[in-house]
Amino acid sequence: MKKTTILLFLLFSVNLSAQKKDTLPIPKWKIQGRFAFIFNQSSFSNWASGGQNTIAGNFNINYDFNYKKGNVNWDSRIMSGYGINHISEKGFRKTDDRFEFNTLYGFKTSKYWFFSFIGNFKTQYTKGFDYKKEPKILVSEFLSPAYLTFGPGMLWKKSDDLSLNIAPATTRYTLVNDFFSGQFGVEEGRNTAFSLGFNLSGYYKTTLMENVEMENILTMYSDYLANIGNVDLDYQTNIRFKINKHIKMHMTFHTIIDDNASSRIQFRQLFGLGVNYRFHEKVTF
Repeated sequence: MKKTTILLFLLFSVNLSAQKKDTLPIPKWKIQGRFAFIFNQSSFSNWASGGQNTIAGNFNINYDFNYKKGNVNWDSRIMSGYGINHISEKGFRKTDDRFEFNTLYGFKTSKYWFFSFIGNFKTQYTKGFDYKKEPKILVSEFLSPAYLTFGPGMLWKKSDDLSLNIAPATTRYTLVNDFFSGQFGVEEGRNTAFSLGFNLSGYYKTTLMENVEMENILTMYSDYLANIGNVDLDYQTNIRFKINKHIKMHMTFHTIIDDNASSRIQFRQLFGLGVNYRFHEKVTF
């Protein structure tokens, strides 16, 4: 009798523990804002092998807004960055310039699948130049170009760190001012270009080892109204090495293939040690 009582007590405890775990509340809102600043500097004086004095700085701001309630899953992110360097005898030059807003609304239909609707807007803040030509040539400025993309689709989301969205009827508008009319796929004399195509976007974040994480962001787009076999690609890998709470080493590899913007593959690489600060973190149940 004593053994039976103990066994029943253990079974009751395990069942109660499982019920508590199952009834843990899921956060309705998770908001996180992160700021990162990377600084590089090199100087030379009577250096026999030569060299140019340089100062460079780069900052990034990421703002995540995640909402979950019932069958609704709504994830939004703002990604913003600006970088500049100063090279002796050449002056200041821009090294990074980006503003991007992503939003993805999903309504759950099964364990991992959602009906979805995506929205994306991206542009740059300031004028950009091609310094390889003399005199330098203006190649972009604020809202020229700017890209607005939206459309319905299906989302497969296993977790907040692994998802894939398929949107077979995605609308994209390319916006430019009068100066850039006739460029970036916009017809001469117009300020906008309309596209309808297939959009594939994916996100994957993993821990490579202790205090080292890798984030992958992929977007692919094919326009039905133009050359359907031509695929625009935007792929970015971020690797972060955590040293302590506020100091991290950061590596970014960013590749863009877009024939309307450039006939060549665009590639950007960033490596540096910088300060990281979470300026807004909130969880609401």
